[in-house]
Amino acid sequence: MTATPLPQSSTAPKYNRVLIKVSGEALMGDKGYGQDLKTIQRIATDIKQVADMGVQVCVVVGGGNIFRGISGAAQGMERSSADYMGMLATILNALAIQNILDQTGIETRVLSAIEMDQICEPYIRRRAIRHLERGRVVIFAGGIGSPYFTTDTTAALRASEMGCDALLKGTQVDGVYTADPKKDPTATRYEHLTYHEVLAKDLKVMDAAAISLARENNIPILVFSISEPGGFADVICGTGKCTVIKN
Repeated sequence: MTATPLPQSSTAPKYNRVLIKVSGEALMGDKGYGQDLKTIQRIATDIKQVADMGVQVCVVVGGGNIFRGISGAAQGMERSSADYMGMLATILNALAIQNILDQTGIETRVLSAIEMDQICEPYIRRRAIRHLERGRVVIFAGGIGSPYFTTDTTAALRASEMGCDALLKGTQVDGVYTADPKKDPTATRYEHLTYHEVLAKDLKVMDAAAISLARENNIPILVFSISEPGGFADVICGTGKCTVIKN
């Protein structure tokens, strides 16, 4: 599969090492379930564009397009089992992103918190950092390997462990709004927020554990639209629309 090339930004990146959180739902495209390969190809092209700028990129991918542990528990399934099923779904998504990134010429590694030696590497912090330093895109899968933790918390944890300069969360809108802009046309976008404001206003950007981890490690969170081609690179260069959350 050949990715459509995107124009390289003439603006220098503001960050040296970043983590992007990609939700499982973002991989569905217009489908109601599963993986849309054209959508994954576009997201992979955006990641390649940033990697080609010399930025070290790591990815945390969700599994909500295949299975969501909380929903399974709500339907009567035991929560731990449901969460483990969700973790396995993240591995399916990670392998899909890896496969398409490999086809674009970007070297990748999938590191899973759940050991699956035949298909990916186990998560070891020092090994992940070595991969980043060698220019590889590192995709983290399997959550943190324990139930009751979301992939948002995984993203904040891995960003902290990797010493990332920023944590980017790709959503369906170009930032954090006062209300759902798809339902409320009067909703306005925040340019900047503090971690405390996100928690106090209960803005549901990420769960409280993720926000707290980012705050403790002074990692800014940039919320942007992952559905906009080239949006990842624009935000990395400081020219794209997003909401910046920091102290």
